Amino acid sequence: MARITVKVHPRARQTRVAGRLGGAWKLDLAAPPVDGKANEACIRFFADLAGVPQSRVRIVLGLSNRTKVIEIDGASQEVLESRLTPFLPK
Repeated sequence: MARITVKVHPRARQTRVAGRLGGAWKLDLAAPPVDGKANEACIRFFADLAGVPQSRVRIVLGLSNRTKVIEIDGASQEVLESRLTPFLPK
């Protein structure tokens, strides 16, 4: 099981990883923070990134905050980090 901390920026132009901020990954989300749409977009993004069904991704901390802790069942920490690393600025 992988666990990752993200700082989300809702209502961005597009959904993408925008780099790192301390120990958290910055995630731009096109979805607004209304009626759980940003949380759904965050779950969808990490499910696609990890290659697992959305039902295996959950927000364990920060449902109503910009800083969230995401758990992904069925993906290792190493694989998740390796898939996020290309998004870091060069």
